[in-house]
Amino acid sequence: MNVSLAKDLSVYQLVMGVQVPPKPLSLSPATLLSLVRAQIDLLIEQQIAATLWVKLPPEKIWQSELARYQSSVGASSLIYTCQINESGRTGDGGDEGDERAGEENTFLSPSSSSSPSSHHVTIHLPPDSQLRRENFLMVLSPQFCSLILAHRPLKKRKNQTSTKVNTTKNQPLLIISTVEGRIIQQVLDGIQRAIAPESSPILPADFMCPTVPESTLMNQLFAKQLLRQDEINRQIMTVRTTKLQQLNQEMHNKEQLQDEYLKNLCQELRTPLTHMKTALSLLNSPNLKPPQRQRYLQMLNTQCDQQNSLITGLLELVQLERNLEGMALESVRLSDIVPGVVSTYQPVAQEKGIMLAYTVPAELPSIWCVSGGLRQIVINLLHNSIKFTPNGGEVWVRARFQGDYVQLEFRDTGIGIAESEIPKIFDRFYRVRAAATEDYGGAGLGLTIVQQLLLRCGGSISVKSKLYEGSTFTVQLATVANTPRAIAIENE
Repeated sequence: MNVSLAKDLSVYQLVMGVQVPPKPLSLSPATLLSLVRAQIDLLIEQQIAATLWVKLPPEKIWQSELARYQSSVGASSLIYTCQINESGRTGDGGDEGDERAGEENTFLSPSSSSSPSSHHVTIHLPPDSQLRRENFLMVLSPQFCSLILAHRPLKKRKNQTSTKVNTTKNQPLLIISTVEGRIIQQVLDGIQRAIAPESSPILPADFMCPTVPESTLMNQLFAKQLLRQDEINRQIMTVRTTKLQQLNQEMHNKEQLQDEYLKNLCQELRTPLTHMKTALSLLNSPNLKPPQRQRYLQMLNTQCDQQNSLITGLLELVQLERNLEGMALESVRLSDIVPGVVSTYQPVAQEKGIMLAYTVPAELPSIWCVSGGLRQIVINLLHNSIKFTPNGGEVWVRARFQGDYVQLEFRDTGIGIAESEIPKIFDRFYRVRAAATEDYGGAGLGLTIVQQLLLRCGGSISVKSKLYEGSTFTVQLATVANTPRAIAIENE
């Protein structure tokens, strides 16, 4: 059977063109699905062999309803399924130019994967058909006729007087559900007029829609609509409940992390204060000898420095975490940053007798990093290498091109890190100790800051270390030419 329709056919306009048209309701696609299911339930239960005109979304959840009806009623029914023909479409950039095949406006026959049958007709509509923005299910039989219609309004164009655009993705549908014979007959007549002259007739010439269905059928239909709507509502509530439970769990986990963070912070702040209080108490002793006094004063000075380092590092981390997502990325060359930082630390290395050297080829490509971030990364890692390397040791800073990344390596002959400690070193306030009584000071926040900066710019850091032999920190930095698209767009 060959059926084709004029492109200007609109079921919504046919319905709204009747005298005293029904008022559309703004409802969700889930409600539309419940209405369709209730109709199919009634047709199957009453074994009503009908002619169906259908244009529904292509997803399986919708098409399975037609398959369910076909398998129950069989060859005594006839189904016309409308499908937008995308072949040869050029698009004109209009309001509907952004609708794509495979989305809610392309409609496929449920039997498209099987062989054609005499009781199922696929109608190919032109790409610019008015039906593009409409879904419907029209049931035509001598004892029962109905129409469920959903219309998606056009998007509002952006103009100079208003910057708001109606995106329609989550916009409710305008839905009409009716069993009035006068409305359905007008739609049917309109479809008949829109059929091409060479097409076969779609219904017997003497077919007329019943004015009003039997009251028994209507009662059954309303009951099924309530049941199906209740089913949809329960499914929606289940999904929402699951999402709320996930959100509650995430909030609970976040609160636990915050509690742990505050606990660690309080402990870190308390320790220097305890040492300072002890030193002050001992300084009040009347029998205190000058060497002892000097040692306690030195303890006070050291603990004050520790407290200041902790507070400074903490404020720096808080500010970084608050502003990091909004910080712009910039193109930076390692040869412009590393030599200056190394030269700054040369006097510190010489004082400890440490050989400090670097190799950064000038031809290395530029990398992306937040403003000032690369300098901060180099300072923190180089500072740690020198601090944890004993007198007479060696520290190297080397850069090279590795695949799609620039690799920056910090290697030292320092105290090393136990294998069990390596996973912890990026945690806040964690400080490596070579022995139970040895404390190298610091806030334990430098590596945390380095990791946060690298995550922001698409980089990474890895560590290899052996106790009493040294450590190697390797930083991978994405080059400008091979930066992920998301980062590149952000920088434009």
